[in-house]
Amino acid sequence: MHKRRYMLVAALLGAVTLTQARLVPLQYGDMQHWVTRHIKESGVIGGKTKTVYAIGPTQTINANQAYVPKGTPWGSSNVYAKVMGIHKASNSVVPVDKYGSRVACCQTLMEKVKALGINMDVMVAGSIFLGRVFEPITSTKGPFSKIEMGVPYTGRPKALVFDYAVEMPAVNTRVKATGLGPKKTLKGRDQAEVYIILQRRWEDKKGNLYAHRVGTGRERYAHSVAWTRSHRIPVHYGNITGQKYYRSYMGLLDGDRAYYARNSKGKLKPVHEVGWDAPGTAPTHMLVMASSSCGTPFVGTEGIKLYIDNIALEY
Repeated sequence: MHKRRYMLVAALLGAVTLTQARLVPLQYGDMQHWVTRHIKESGVIGGKTKTVYAIGPTQTINANQAYVPKGTPWGSSNVYAKVMGIHKASNSVVPVDKYGSRVACCQTLMEKVKALGINMDVMVAGSIFLGRVFEPITSTKGPFSKIEMGVPYTGRPKALVFDYAVEMPAVNTRVKATGLGPKKTLKGRDQAEVYIILQRRWEDKKGNLYAHRVGTGRERYAHSVAWTRSHRIPVHYGNITGQKYYRSYMGLLDGDRAYYARNSKGKLKPVHEVGWDAPGTAPTHMLVMASSSCGTPFVGTEGIKLYIDNIALEY
């Protein structure tokens, strides 16, 4: 009798705990609203009109102009470039109707460019992230330096929650293609990834940006994954390097791994993560990214697809 009472109380407490978990969707994280851009590429590379998408309030833009996000926190790898007077567009993230809903499909693909009989193919990973890209892109040098990564945020979520699936080709090689020089085949399996990173940032007198890592949640996917609803990546606070779940890719972002943000003067500067913050610290910024590849820019495996929908924070 006492055992039954104990089990009943435990069940009730468990139910209370479950109801206390609160999901807060990220704005436009349901992937139902998209900006549709029509960009006319230069005649020297074919002169086609390419459709490029952005996550945000539904609208259509018919112009070769820099895209400035309005009312949306999302940026993506879809960009408009103008290099030496040549107009080019890249579209590696698309909305698709799949799994009973409209979802974002991030895909790793080869952007094929041919000018004056010369092939200048570029490997592109499809990614969405909280932040923005500063268009037009004028070169392939330092791709992170054209992106502001992260948004102001002071909360302390328990997890990042989303629906997702992965289509992964059964190959253990990657290709490096920068558009300059021949393509190179590299050993090693590419992986899709999703992460949430919380930082406490500050700026020195010279306008340089620094951060301590407050919270970390990061996963990589090396194999295909069937459509999964309400997948949960826990956010771990403080220094996690001694934990069993820690992986090297969860480490601090500095050097050539540093992302960029605007300082108080509006100039894009690398954010140097220089240490781990105490577990109880409040962040100043949040980074969230979903990407079909996890390596360095212009390296990946063509054909990887990461489908993602209903991105939310659990408190």
